[in-house]
Amino acid sequence: MTHSFRLPGLRPVTIALAFAFGWPAAAMATAPDTTAHQAQIDAIVAEISPQRIEAYVAKLVGFHTRQTGSDTVSDTTGIGAARRWIKSELERCGAQGGGRLQVAFDGYMQEPGPRLAKPTEIVDVVATLPGTQPQSKDRIYVVSGHYDSINSDLLDVTGKAPGANDDASGTAAVIEMACVMARHSFDATLVFMTVAGEEQGLFGSTHWAQGAKKKNLNIAGMFTNDIIGSSRAEDGRLDGSQVRLFAEGLPSVKDVPDGMRMLLATGGENDSPSRQLARLVKDAGERYVPNFKVNVIQRRDRYLRGGDHMPFLEAGYPALRFTEPNEDFKHQHQNVRVENYAQYGDLPEFVDPQYVARVARVNAAALATLALAPAAPQKVQMITAKLENDSTLAWQANNEPDLLGYRIVWRDTDAPQWQHALFVGNVTQYTVKGISKDNAFFGVQAVDKDGNASVATYPTPVR
Repeated sequence: MTHSFRLPGLRPVTIALAFAFGWPAAAMATAPDTTAHQAQIDAIVAEISPQRIEAYVAKLVGFHTRQTGSDTVSDTTGIGAARRWIKSELERCGAQGGGRLQVAFDGYMQEPGPRLAKPTEIVDVVATLPGTQPQSKDRIYVVSGHYDSINSDLLDVTGKAPGANDDASGTAAVIEMACVMARHSFDATLVFMTVAGEEQGLFGSTHWAQGAKKKNLNIAGMFTNDIIGSSRAEDGRLDGSQVRLFAEGLPSVKDVPDGMRMLLATGGENDSPSRQLARLVKDAGERYVPNFKVNVIQRRDRYLRGGDHMPFLEAGYPALRFTEPNEDFKHQHQNVRVENYAQYGDLPEFVDPQYVARVARVNAAALATLALAPAAPQKVQMITAKLENDSTLAWQANNEPDLLGYRIVWRDTDAPQWQHALFVGNVTQYTVKGISKDNAFFGVQAVDKDGNASVATYPTPVR
């Protein structure tokens, strides 16, 4: 009799097939169920509140304008009032969560440019939730939204610029995630960041990413949430069932790093660190947020446009952008007005809090999965010492105390997501029998005792 079991989120593999390929059934019998819901992550997802998100958006819109060069003295108008309120809200939530959330301003002086009339202080509001596992606390995951706004005139620092969708929606999602997740503990460190100067040139995120690079911080993944507020398309169609997740393949830089050159040499253009991160986000997001699709767009961003993930990509970190499926450009970067019977302006009535909450839940589920899981395996290699139709992989051992072992994942060369997986136990080398490395793409994941699996690492060929 042939018995079958289903590998985590992937195709079923039969015991008979395992014996045919020579895979050890004992190791597979103890494979963790990485599709099982973690109670902690379910609780986080359930706590994300569309009502609080709606209130955050309304509060941010109420500052009249959050233009980067706007008033910093008033307590009711301008970007200064907005950032002080964000900081106080995060501090309040942090105190309610046990006092572990560390909230601070991170500012610097930006010289003037085409979109900035005079030298201006750019201030990010950064909330850090330190990891609790000594082996993992230096591994950092960042999530951001930008709290600045503009209207039709890029240099207008006094006119109304509500910025409800772009990007109070992303800022509200980040605040909500920070407030909810501050009540929980994670192995790795989470950074919740609202940045300024995005509309003038990605100033705040560039400052923070470059600082992280200089400090040699281990940023293992970064998400930005920018324009995640509307489920209604420009033509009136409603689509609250999906979100776009932009994921870069090879970096658009003049000098391609050696690691990326190896991707090119082995056909792994779709296996960049950002694409690997996107695979995990899609898997975790769709598992914990039912009936909601994470639509991975295999591009850095939309045509000729950008966001706060781009400075992280340029610093060499894996980074992704969340954006609603169908943008309505009447409600972006527009003066508030009625023209030809159509309402223009980025107003709160065009933001769907239920939709924003679903996107925030995807973010939170992915962040929690990443921060609870082990680090992605390092120095993963595909051994090519001899010609064979098997595939032998080797990797460096992880050092987390709750590590259970590793699983090898693979897919057809024209498939976007992993299709097969094999848990191989706590070893650092394994041969997948009967599957040729020439015909599939492989990766290796680390798995802990609770079934949390890391991002997959693409192997480098060695003789």
